[in-house]
Amino acid sequence: MTTRKHLVLAGLTVGALALTACAPASDAPASGEQPADGGEEVTLTVWSWQAATAPAWEAIFDVYEEENPGVTIQFEGFQPTEYNQILATGMEGSDGPDIPMLRAYGGVQNAIRAGQLDPIGDDIDGLDQFEPTVLRASEGQEDGLTYGVPFAYQTMQMFYNKTMFDEMGLEEPTTWDEFIDLQEALLAEGVTPMALGAREDWVLPMFHDIVGSARYGGAEFEAAVLSGEKDFTDPDYVASLEMVEQMQQYLDPDVSAIAVADASLQFTAGLAAQWPGGSFDLPTFRDGAPDTEWGVYQVPPPPGSVLDTPVTPGYADGSFGLNASSANKEEALALLSWMATPEFGQIFADEAQQFSPLPGVEYSDPLMQEMNEQYTENPAPYLLLVNFRYGDPAGTAVLGPDIQSLFLGQATPEDLATNLQTGVSTWFTPSP
Repeated sequence: MTTRKHLVLAGLTVGALALTACAPASDAPASGEQPADGGEEVTLTVWSWQAATAPAWEAIFDVYEEENPGVTIQFEGFQPTEYNQILATGMEGSDGPDIPMLRAYGGVQNAIRAGQLDPIGDDIDGLDQFEPTVLRASEGQEDGLTYGVPFAYQTMQMFYNKTMFDEMGLEEPTTWDEFIDLQEALLAEGVTPMALGAREDWVLPMFHDIVGSARYGGAEFEAAVLSGEKDFTDPDYVASLEMVEQMQQYLDPDVSAIAVADASLQFTAGLAAQWPGGSFDLPTFRDGAPDTEWGVYQVPPPPGSVLDTPVTPGYADGSFGLNASSANKEEALALLSWMATPEFGQIFADEAQQFSPLPGVEYSDPLMQEMNEQYTENPAPYLLLVNFRYGDPAGTAVLGPDIQSLFLGQATPEDLATNLQTGVSTWFTPSP
């Protein structure tokens, strides 16, 4: 197998989010060295915020290296919460990657506007395989050009400790009353019903959509708010925020002081029975508690909900793009082209245990298959990420800290709705 330098982060915790980058190994082959077959050795650097799945990415790129002698891939992972700034700094100078993992939707727009990325729509075959809603996540807002190859979509649902549920005689809830009865039963047994790291505000809009999307209307509300028919002060949206307030009694009493990594430890250690989170969390749980069986369910809609069926919110996670300053554009485009093939999609799904947006990918893992079926049958957009990260302040940047204030008793659901509408109105204009 081709030898290469992979940057794997030290200090990997069960939470998989408190990671710091190590210095690159000194024995990496330099660009321009001659391999044994006489061709030119090329090293491509790939940056990512998915440090927790670095071994999976190594295995994925092993396949490409074996098929492309002379190409070495240097994968570097960073803390998700620090990645945006690290990437921005790298792309501004000469130290950036050949191929950066790009945030989706509004998250990629600054790099596009700064001319730091090359459009790749005319260079990559197979982009037409992707659903338009997925491809939109890697497009420039102003020019409509494609700047990245989508690599994943994520779903959001309630994970639960199936081993614990079986031992306690508990079942997945299918109605709102059953959902509430389940939380009360866990409390009565001295088990924290849900683990949540509310010290980090980025998880809180996700929590809101997991418990409240069906209440406010999911895709129906998305269409109404984009057209201007409704806004975030709508009574149904306020009611969904009231659900977040109601759920606080089922969280750790010190939830506002708990980090995501610590909440993950609570869940994998069996101190909390459920985890409202993303499909990207599954590998962390399995690594942290390999003898535990996990399950998932969609939160049932409460009485008065706009939708009468539960939904699974989801979003395109990101894409891989081409650094406009790369000295290895030909080789980088070849790698990006491979990332648009079914071969890559299947390997990615198998190794990273994440959902590929490429058609034809199969999931041998029963839990992944179940999550995927729930999403495809009853999808909903992760609204504030998909549509309201194109300006400042981003919707998630307003709602996350405000939910922290809600948990501290310093704000009401009505306050949250008003603040969100006021914030996004500074840049968002509906399109009737």
